Amino acid sequence: MKDDGSGNRLGDYLRARRELVTPERAGLPPGGTRRVPGLRREEVALLAGISPDYYLRLERGRDRNPSAQVLESLARVLHLDEVERTYLLGLAAARPRAPRRERPEHVPARVHQLLAHLTVPAFVEGRAFDVLAANPIALAFSPRLRPGLNRLRSLFLDPEERAFHQDWDGATADFAAALRTTVGDDTDDPRFVELVGELALASGRFRTLWARHDVRALDGGTVTVHHPVVGELRLHRDKLPVEDVILVVYYPDKDSASDEKLQLLAALSTDGPVVDRPLPKAP
Repeated sequence: MKDDGSGNRLGDYLRARRELVTPERAGLPPGGTRRVPGLRREEVALLAGISPDYYLRLERGRDRNPSAQVLESLARVLHLDEVERTYLLGLAAARPRAPRRERPEHVPARVHQLLAHLTVPAFVEGRAFDVLAANPIALAFSPRLRPGLNRLRSLFLDPEERAFHQDWDGATADFAAALRTTVGDDTDDPRFVELVGELALASGRFRTLWARHDVRALDGGTVTVHHPVVGELRLHRDKLPVEDVILVVYYPDKDSASDEKLQLLAALSTDGPVVDRPLPKAP
C-alpha cells in the first residue's frame, strides 16, 4: 500500500510529521513568511543533531538504514509519543519478507457463545475493522455493526454514522490512525489496499487524515453517541484480543441513565446472535 507511489514509507512519515510541528513548539522563533507548514528540513536536522544533507537523504528515501540513535533524536524533535516512536523505529527496521499466506478471519465458537450471553453491545472485528459477528443488542445499538459491514466505511461514508457520534471528527481521526497502526508492514495486504483505496477516493476527510500519517492504538475509551430511539448514551469501550480477532464491548456505568437506556434496547432485541456473514465487495 503506497501513499504516493514512491514506496518511501520512512520518508513519507518524517515529512508528514515535520509539517505538523510548529516552530514555536520546537522552541524556534516563528520568523517571517514560511513557504512550508511546520518545520523546515534544515531545522529538523539542526535540532536532531544531524546534517541537513543526511536528513534530506532520509526524507527522499536515499538512506533507509538510519541508526536507532538518529531515529530517537528525530522522534524527540517531532514530538512523537510512544506509539508514534515505536512506529517510526518499525519503519526503519522493516525488511522485505516472503508473501504472507492469507487466512480467512475466523470467530472462535466460544466467542459465539459469549456473544449470546452478553447483555451489552458486543461484536467481533477483524484487522481491517470488518464486523465478523455481533449480538442482538449491538445491532439495536447501531445497524452499522451488522456482520459484513466495515466500521471505517460506515464511519466515513454513512451520514447516519456522522449524526450518531457526538465527536465524529475525533472518531474519524482515531480510526484512521488506528488503521495505519494496524496496517504496519502489511502494506500489500489486498484487504487493506482495497479499503484505503476506496476511502481515499470517496472521502475527503479520510484523505486529509491519511496524509497526516498519524498512528494510534484504538483500545479502551469512553464515547458518547446519539441513538435515534433512546437518545444520548455514554458508554465505555474495551477491545479484547481473541486469537486473530478482536472482541469489542460497549458498557455503561452501573445504574446510570445510559444503563437504563441499554436495558430498554436489550428488551427490544429478540433475535439470536448474527455471525459469519460474508464481506461485501467494494463497489
